[in-house]
Amino acid sequence: MRQRRFLPSIKLLMAFDAVVRHRSVTAAAAELNLTQSTVSRLILMLEAQFGKELFTRERRRLIPNSAAVSYQRDVARALDMIQRASMTMVTNPEGGTLSLAVLPTFATRWLGPRLGTFLEAHPGISLNMSTRIGRLDFASEAFDAAIYFGQPDWEGARYLKLFDERVTACVSPKIASLRPLEDVADLADIPKLHLESRPSVWGDWFAAQGGTECGTDGMLMDQFSLMIQAAISGFGIALLPHYLAETEISEGRLVPVLRQAVPVRGAYWLVWPADKNDLPPLTVFRSWLSESAVQSAARW
Repeated sequence: MRQRRFLPSIKLLMAFDAVVRHRSVTAAAAELNLTQSTVSRLILMLEAQFGKELFTRERRRLIPNSAAVSYQRDVARALDMIQRASMTMVTNPEGGTLSLAVLPTFATRWLGPRLGTFLEAHPGISLNMSTRIGRLDFASEAFDAAIYFGQPDWEGARYLKLFDERVTACVSPKIASLRPLEDVADLADIPKLHLESRPSVWGDWFAAQGGTECGTDGMLMDQFSLMIQAAISGFGIALLPHYLAETEISEGRLVPVLRQAVPVRGAYWLVWPADKNDLPPLTVFRSWLSESAVQSAARW
């Protein structure tokens, strides 16, 4: 049995969440399309229900205490989960729903262009996607699975390997036209562009090319989309996953340097919590994703 005292109404929780986020009753009232007095009254009702003050009153301002700040984090996650579930019920009442976290550039450049075939083959499945760079906590976030890069060391999870990382070094057409780039030594004075999540990739690439890492340091970035633009603008050499590099090369925005599709450490994985292993839409998506990954890797 759920105790009603500890289950405030959605109206109370939404008012509380908005006030803590904005640190302002006025802004919260505007967001919720309520009057300031109504929002203040809802906060008082929530405090009365708990028998505990959540805010300090200073000159008509509500300042959340530490307990309120902590509680709001959990409330926000719960409201997000309820909203996702409600949207799914309205938009896809008869089918399954899969909530997926995915790397930003991978989502737009590899997964996105292929999703049409999946959705056409499985019209009853609703797919919700959000981008994530780092790892997430399945216990506190409303995701059924995630696609990430790295190693299969996500504790308490199950995995599907999509494909190993293969990278291609690329420069702008302008840099490529200045002189021949036929050996690793020719790259020594060209800045190398770096990605925060791939600290060892340049060493792996030089070793695979039969040389040792050399040259000047360049810009450090957190996403491949930024690195691609930096390379196109002539800021240095970019090491790009081959599935990204081949598009830029085919369209003439970048020029490959030395051997392409070089294998390096790391792979792309689909990961999901063990308790969702048999979730029907996840099972179907896993099968389709595995076939798509095999087809893609076979081209390299």
